[in-house]
Amino acid sequence: MPVLPGAEPYRHEGGEVGILLCHGFTGSPQSLRPWARHLAGHGLTVSLPLLPGHGTRWEDMALTGWPDWYAEVDRELRALRERCARVFVAGLSMGGALALRLAARHGDAVGGVVVVNPANRVHGLSARALPVARHLVRTTRGIVSDIAKEGAVEVGYDRVPLHAAHSLRTFLRMVDGELPQVTQPLLLLRSVRDHVVPAADSARILSRVSSTDVTEVLLEQSYHVATLDHDADRIFEETLAFIGRLAPSVGKEGTTAGG
Repeated sequence: MPVLPGAEPYRHEGGEVGILLCHGFTGSPQSLRPWARHLAGHGLTVSLPLLPGHGTRWEDMALTGWPDWYAEVDRELRALRERCARVFVAGLSMGGALALRLAARHGDAVGGVVVVNPANRVHGLSARALPVARHLVRTTRGIVSDIAKEGAVEVGYDRVPLHAAHSLRTFLRMVDGELPQVTQPLLLLRSVRDHVVPAADSARILSRVSSTDVTEVLLEQSYHVATLDHDADRIFEETLAFIGRLAPSVGKEGTTAGG
């Protein structure tokens, strides 16, 4: 099945510091591409994969679940570890949950975590009905393009397959149980106005992780897809500063030093 224009994966071979970026549920690499390019432009090795079932049509996503999505980012992380001396993980929404699970399971192999509006649970009364409803109804309306910036559009699905939503619910509950295993430095950026993921999700994550080096940044001008919104540049710069503080080989101008 052809990939939607803009939804293609992105990779850049840079220096010895690498970062894996994970996109969100029903979204695609398009929502994180400017973030990826900014980091690549400052010398980092960057991997931004397309999750299975995403970036084509919702019918393809209905055939996948969290084990497929997690396996993809796990493979990418292992590949980055072979290429780089230090590796960071980052993600938006469900991608944030994927990044947190990578940190929980890979320990010292992950140097730090950056999450933007991370998801911790599927909300609403409909979430409780998913185990049954998914056998009765195939889809519900989509959740893409929650963006304040005029003219900005997220490439993703206008329908959510309920089988996939049920799998997401299962995954988020599992990740919540693993959050105490996250010990790495954590940068969490959260939109004050988010119509997809409530502030309670970020609060829950911050209360559950074991990290002692934690920074929370409030994004005042953006909605859920903040990486395409008014605060995008701030996300990019905060990420670069966070990595530069933890990985000395990322120099003052952001270029990666050799050695």
